[in-house]
Amino acid sequence: MSATAVKNKVVTIHYVLRNDAGEILDSSRDSDPLDYLHGHGGIVPGLERAMEGKAVGETLKVTVPPKDGYGEPSGPGPRQVPRDAFPDDVELEKGMQFFAPGPKGRPVPVWVTGVAADHVEIDTNHPLAGATLHFDVEVVGIRDATQDELAHGHPHGPDGHGHHHHH
Repeated sequence: MSATAVKNKVVTIHYVLRNDAGEILDSSRDSDPLDYLHGHGGIVPGLERAMEGKAVGETLKVTVPPKDGYGEPSGPGPRQVPRDAFPDDVELEKGMQFFAPGPKGRPVPVWVTGVAADHVEIDTNHPLAGATLHFDVEVVGIRDATQDELAHGHPHGPDGHGHHHHH
């Protein structure tokens, strides 16, 4: 029985993500493939569903509507905050994600949508909110997750710690 992508398997994929215009938004091709723990919401729901049951060596094209991707934009939209609200030693760039204190002290993810000399534009929407996502995926590996990985809900990289890709 060859392994397939089912719950609690660590699946390794190479992917290229394009928008409706065909522009490449993100790609693992120029770096390491992406590992994710299947069935744990580590990738957008539409892609995870499409991956279900796939085997190593399979390639697939998946179109994910916003509701199965990063959702529709919501909330007040981008807002400007003074540059000095951020530590000086942080290199701010568009698309960067960080967590801001939210209601009841829960951290809320925000994304940088613009950087100017004296202010930074941030938005609580993912940059791809409202976007239809076009994935080209190749399954390059599948293995059983370790107990540790299952406990944490995500794969652990070679350094023993899940690493998140920053763009």
